[in-house]
Amino acid sequence: MSNIREVAQAAGVSVATVSRALTNPEKVSEESLKKVHDAIKVVGYRPNLLARSFRAAKSFSVVVLVPDITNPFFSQVIQAIEDRAQQKGYAVLLGDTRETSKREQEYVNRVETRLADGVIQLRPQSMSSSTQRIPWVNACGCEGTPGPSIRIDNVAAAKTMVDYLISLGHRRIGVISGLKDNPHSADRLKGYKASLAAAGIAFKKEWVVEGNFTMWSGQNAAKQFFHLKQMPTAIFCMNDEMALGAIQTLKAEGLSVPNDISVTGFDDIGYAKYWDPALTTMAQPAEEIGKRAIDTLLRIIEGEELSNAEVVLPSEIMIRQSACPPKT
Repeated sequence: MSNIREVAQAAGVSVATVSRALTNPEKVSEESLKKVHDAIKVVGYRPNLLARSFRAAKSFSVVVLVPDITNPFFSQVIQAIEDRAQQKGYAVLLGDTRETSKREQEYVNRVETRLADGVIQLRPQSMSSSTQRIPWVNACGCEGTPGPSIRIDNVAAAKTMVDYLISLGHRRIGVISGLKDNPHSADRLKGYKASLAAAGIAFKKEWVVEGNFTMWSGQNAAKQFFHLKQMPTAIFCMNDEMALGAIQTLKAEGLSVPNDISVTGFDDIGYAKYWDPALTTMAQPAEEIGKRAIDTLLRIIEGEELSNAEVVLPSEIMIRQSACPPKT
């Protein structure tokens, strides 16, 4: 069985550096940390993680609570969290809460019983007051989310997207929203309304159709626009999955996207640019959100005081082929 000295020799670093990389990775340079992890793979070293946990009184694992494990955007955030956590010597436990408080509490109990050291919440809602005493960070939060939060400005991002559609000449702009009680939906609807108001366009409730952030709901929501006296010339969807579903329905009904009706999304998931047509959308920095979330959580676990409990990252509009000026 290989030992720590063999790892040090293979990595070209001291035994002390290997020890720090395994116990306090944040105190080791990225270059040395990579050398150590590469050497561990080469020599097949298996550190005694149980002994390490006892010495440090920590589990060296964190829980990530995800409301929908099938959502491609959350997958991007989780991948970034896991990659960064591994570099820091932590394991990630994934909790698929399916947006239920009971399942969420079951995973939170792992922290309270010291089976994990902290929680990253991917739901825009905050943790319940009874669990806020544990180390936690909200990634993908919203305006007003209490506690440590990593997010974009959803209001401003939605306004930017609708501003773009208005700049193309659209005045009848429909919306496919997420569930009404979802804070992301509320913030993005606020941005939509602000854009209309700035352009002197009256807000109409019938232009807003509720979905649930799934492709299936986007397909069904798009059908409701056919029942209006006048179809919108553009549809702003509050995530990419609903936008892709809407495009499928519109094309099945014989409409050309974007020549007959423009469609935009939100998130910039991996296959948005490969759809037909390629989707104009608002890109969230999923990788940066994930990295900032785990970095912030580990600082809290180590007892550091945060100078800024809320980090607002920039979003970027990705202009592709699913939107163009209206015919009329």
